[in-house]
Amino acid sequence: MIKRTLPEKVFYCFNVLLMLALCATIILPYIHVFMVALNDTASVSFHGLLLWPRKFTIVNFQTLLNDDTILRALMVTIARIAGTLAIVTSLNFMAAYALTRKNLPYKKIIVMFFFIPSYISGGLIPTYILFSSLGLLNSFWLYILPAGFSFYYFILLRTYLGTIPDSLEESARIDGASEMVIMTRIYLPLSLPMIATMCLMTTVGVWNDWATTLFFFNTNRWNTLAYELYRVLQEQARLQELIREAVRQGQVALSAATTTEGLRNAQIIISTLPIIMVYPFLQKYFIKGLLIGGVKE
Repeated sequence: MIKRTLPEKVFYCFNVLLMLALCATIILPYIHVFMVALNDTASVSFHGLLLWPRKFTIVNFQTLLNDDTILRALMVTIARIAGTLAIVTSLNFMAAYALTRKNLPYKKIIVMFFFIPSYISGGLIPTYILFSSLGLLNSFWLYILPAGFSFYYFILLRTYLGTIPDSLEESARIDGASEMVIMTRIYLPLSLPMIATMCLMTTVGVWNDWATTLFFFNTNRWNTLAYELYRVLQEQARLQELIREAVRQGQVALSAATTTEGLRNAQIIISTLPIIMVYPFLQKYFIKGLLIGGVKE
């Protein structure tokens, strides 16, 4: 057992207290939002931090989940994540693998071709004109195709693949393995920690993205869950519409516990809870992938 000196003990205690304080500043507001969503109209006026519901109700969540718009937005978001992950992992992995080949000509020129657009962007208006010319406006493919390649992911994967011993590839070639077999049977399985890191970062980014829907879609057909959250937070009329629709369909009574404040907080929970539940399970791959992917070639 390692004995700590007095200054080390003081620093350790200070570090623990600081981390606990930081965790509290993150967790307590989220608990407050959750508890507000579980309150009824009797507690419409909230004072201070609320850590438990004063009068429990799930009507706010029922109202949102019974709304077809929210469910459709959830399905669109899930489909967008699945499509984006498929194209991001495949394109970036194949590009990184190709540019780790020693016999590939013009490697530096190709890398520079990838590098320049990552620092120079035309801005929102040229991007809008480009998507319009390609016929991507109001199309689900606008969510998928522009996210296909990321220079940041490419660099991480290329560095990661460079850490794999060449002896594995040489042994496979001696056994008669083709380039495709080497890529899919050797490099791909060994790259799963880095790919998991990419998937985590991409999923978080796609799940929280509402600006793409706001700027490039003028139809509600492809609204995402993040954009619906944006609407709920910005549009008071949207909340009142949800309440009236729930009352009209008999889902809640006119004097029920649904409030605009409760709906707003329930929407925040619905939009954030899934990604919060998934993140801890992929955190270890995130750390491992970034550490190994950051090793200099």
